[in-house]
Parts: sequence; structure tokens; C-alpha cells
Amino acid sequence: MKFLNSILPVLRKVIFNKYFLTILIFSVIVIFFGKHSLRSRWKTSRNIKNLNKEINFYKDEIESNKQKMNDMQSGDESLERFAREKYYLKKDNEDIFIIKENE
Repeated sequence: MKFLNSILPVLRKVIFNKYFLTILIFSVIVIFFGKHSLRSRWKTSRNIKNLNKEINFYKDEIESNKQKMNDMQSGDESLERFAREKYYLKKDNEDIFIIKENE
């Protein structure tokens, strides 16, 4: 109790000091309010990280699709297999049966 009574006047002087109040108010404004606050910077950096992940995903997809395209252009067998699987194309003397499984 004595410790609290001895610190209380010093603490009161520090808290009600005009410089301390100015720094406190400025800190609150910088952290929470405004267009360039730390909170908005944190949200922006999180958004940038997510966009970079998407960029890497789409770069990988582009490379995969380029590889598939090169494979189809290199041989008639792969092009024919792709056309049969995706577009259900057939030769004149063939019949196609499409079997759909219920989920």
C-alpha cells in the first residue's frame, strides 16, 4: 500500500503531462485512424501476400497449360485423345456411351 501511495503522485504527473498526452494522442491516431494507419498497412500487406500467392498459382497453371498445348501440337495421338475426352468426338464407325455416376 505504501508503494502504491508513493508511486501515485509520480504517475499522475507523468499521465497529465502535456507532452505525454500529445504523444499518446498522436500514437492513437497513427495506429488506428487515417488512410495510412498501421492497421490499414497491415491489411494491405496481408492482401499483397494473398495476391502474390494467386500470381504464383496462375503462373504454375500457365506453365502446365503450355506444356499440355505443346504435347497436343507435337503428336496426333495426344490431340485425338484430348478431342475424344473433352468433346466426345468419334470416328464414323464408332459409338460413344457416356456413363455418369451419381454423387
